[in-house]
Amino acid sequence: MVVDKIKRDLHQALKEKESLKVSTLRLLLSAIQEKEKEKRYKEDREINSEEIIEIIQSEAKKRRESIKSFELGSRDDLVDKEKKELSFLEDYLPEQISQDELEKIVRDTIDEVQAKDVRDFGKVMSKIMPKIKGKSDGSLISQKVKEILAS
Repeated sequence: MVVDKIKRDLHQALKEKESLKVSTLRLLLSAIQEKEKEKRYKEDREINSEEIIEIIQSEAKKRRESIKSFELGSRDDLVDKEKKELSFLEDYLPEQISQDELEKIVRDTIDEVQAKDVRDFGKVMSKIMPKIKGKSDGSLISQKVKEILAS
């Protein structure tokens, strides 16, 4: 399971004194444990691997947004730190699909729902997301759908 791998990697990072990796993995484990507590309290069930991937994606998205902000502020030191943290997190995510694969899936889905223009964006997104959830960033999917619908 993903959590076990994260814990093993944390233990290894502690041994190797990789402080940035240690802090990133601790933060990730903390987010996962928080979600587990919430699930047990609200729904009386354990967290599943799909929800763990969602948490990792959320943490990765935070890093991507921080990178953009720090680049705008010319904070190269913080950009480097966030990029390293992002690379640690990406090790636990499923393999991401390529731009070509994404475009093909978007075009197929647009044909499937018979979307005509940008007003059909919601219909397209609701069909696409279950197909490629976890395999691509939501903002990239959204951008590609808008791009193709607008053309």
